[in-house]
Amino acid sequence: MGLSVNSRGKGGRWSPKADINVAPLVDVMLVLLIVFMITAPLLTVGVPVNLPRTEARALPASDRPLTITVMSDGRVFIQETEVEADALVPQLRAIAGTGYAGRVYIRADAGASYGTVAGVMARVSAGGFTNLGLVTDPLEQNR
Repeated sequence: MGLSVNSRGKGGRWSPKADINVAPLVDVMLVLLIVFMITAPLLTVGVPVNLPRTEARALPASDRPLTITVMSDGRVFIQETEVEADALVPQLRAIAGTGYAGRVYIRADAGASYGTVAGVMARVSAGGFTNLGLVTDPLEQNR
């Protein structure tokens, strides 16, 4: 806060005027903006997977999406944690019990079998999640 003195006020007396100095606030906000711009892309890391390429448009993203990754060798991950296929439904029910009701994103490797991906989708549905999305990489089109 700063204090400045006005020119003569009522009756020719000096009167104090209180102002808020916003320059430090702006500096802090700009630093925070830069920090968040740098860290935001780093928050969506996961298990590296070779996603199939499609022409589908992107779905709107939520704050922290729940991602399930299916590798080409059949391994399944919830976020970055490997989970056995038989333990997938109890894990998902526990997550649903914590109040998560958002969209579940399934990232399947392009080399994963259709049966494996369909089985994981069925287990996710049995775990109490009906809002599913498949993650793909966009096709590169040369026009």
